Amino acid sequence: MTRLQRLIRIAWVFCRYRLDTFLPLAELPAPLKVFFLLAPWHLFPKPKLDRGDRLRLALEELGPVFVKFGQILSTRRDLLPDDMAESLKNLQDRVPPFPSDVARTIIETSLGAPVAELFQDFTPDPIASASVAQVHGATLPNGQKVVVKVLRPGIERVIRQDLALMYLMAGLLEKYWSEGRRLHPVEVVEDYDSTIHDELDLQREAANASQLRRNFENSSLIYIPFIDWDYTRKSVLVMERIHGIPIADVPALNAAGVNMKVLAEKGVEIFFTQVFRDSFFHADMHPGNIFVDVSNPSDPKYIAIDFGIVGTLAPDDQSYLARNLLAFFRRDYRQVAELHVQSGWVPPDTRVNEFEAAIRTVCEPIFEKPLKDISFGHFLLRLFQTARRFNMEVQPQLVLLQKTLLNVEGLGRQLYPELDLWSTAQPYLESWMRRRIGPSGLIKSLQTHLPSWLEQSPEMPQLVHDALLQLRQSGPTEQQNQATLELLQEQQRRSERRWRRGLTAVMLIAVAVLGTQPEAQAWVADVPIWSWVLLAGAGGLVLRGSR
Repeated sequence: MTRLQRLIRIAWVFCRYRLDTFLPLAELPAPLKVFFLLAPWHLFPKPKLDRGDRLRLALEELGPVFVKFGQILSTRRDLLPDDMAESLKNLQDRVPPFPSDVARTIIETSLGAPVAELFQDFTPDPIASASVAQVHGATLPNGQKVVVKVLRPGIERVIRQDLALMYLMAGLLEKYWSEGRRLHPVEVVEDYDSTIHDELDLQREAANASQLRRNFENSSLIYIPFIDWDYTRKSVLVMERIHGIPIADVPALNAAGVNMKVLAEKGVEIFFTQVFRDSFFHADMHPGNIFVDVSNPSDPKYIAIDFGIVGTLAPDDQSYLARNLLAFFRRDYRQVAELHVQSGWVPPDTRVNEFEAAIRTVCEPIFEKPLKDISFGHFLLRLFQTARRFNMEVQPQLVLLQKTLLNVEGLGRQLYPELDLWSTAQPYLESWMRRRIGPSGLIKSLQTHLPSWLEQSPEMPQLVHDALLQLRQSGPTEQQNQATLELLQEQQRRSERRWRRGLTAVMLIAVAVLGTQPEAQAWVADVPIWSWVLLAGAGGLVLRGSR
């Protein structure tokens, strides 16, 4: 399909579902307003459907790129009214498969050998067909049962065309709609652009799967299939074939005698383990990507597939998020407001008292309900919506986290309606915070940073000297330079004193911890002797400098 044909197709669907009614016509410039008022879509009767259903059906008709965009948009309730977001949640990725001979050609081109040589057998009919790829069953020469994921041909060109149109529409909305700047439509399209392109590289997905498998190796919570890297390229991915009951098939799970309470609680634990222990989480945990191993019904295990979208959190975001949630559990709204400012999620000039009052107004009605009746995901959403009123910018890493949490909570409550996500999450968060700031966290931090500190310490005096010399040789006047130089020198002396005291304190704490923590003693036994020599030398320099 040419670009012109694609544009005509999009215009036809736009007219058919009367999407013009979504546009802020009153706010458009006069020429655009006249154009939209006289446009041919007024010849089409307005469908007798809710606006959310009209948008959903239009996206389904426009194809896989728009369907996936609608799925992502459905999680952005800070941008869409609730009725439209609910309708978009029902988008199904029903995509007709492409011919099997095309799939074979892509496999043979990517792997450099005929399919008959690569596999003992290969199933021509696809097992599944989705937006960007389809999956075939196969058997490796060693007898291992696998699935072969093949990228949809021509999908990159279609995505480029559709994204160009999305950027154009988003730019017009941001420019001419009064709500455009607040809702950042261009940023929403940029987020989608990044997400969809990540999914177009199957080697990236394979790397994500390998990382998750390593993180949960020998875990009783979840199983991640292994990737066969010899058979994996950008357009082809070969992965172990798994067998389990789809998570959405609740009758089959009940028939297998699965302990649904344990299964739901394990889902919550998996989420928080990925976010806070690993800072690497599966961000596409919808029902189609999750299965259950029911070989032990009393202790069921999750099985995950499709690793094209993953999320990460920086250590600071991890810490601030955990402290925010714990503060909410304690209804300490002042700390919540202060943490938002400290993290940079809201501007530094935010009035903390006003922000605290706004958060309290949102949260107090929620806490009047029993905890089991409170949606954790929607609670987090209300928090972000409140923060947006105080000019909180879009935080992509938190949006992805919120989307995943909504998926996890929805699955959990579908499995076990009495699930209390709050009481399940709170002990885990408190334990994580204790490990982070307790003796074991200190040992881990020392183990991580000490070699770097020791390596950089000899260079610091020269770097400071060079910076001061450069500052002295530039600037408006000698007098101002001299004053700045003296100030920096005084700050350097203070920093050196603090560094000596800090290192001495750390060494004393480390000695105390080493005497009481078995894990610390085990770590000491593994540290090379040269590290202790360097540490002793550094301590000697510190003591000598203090004298």
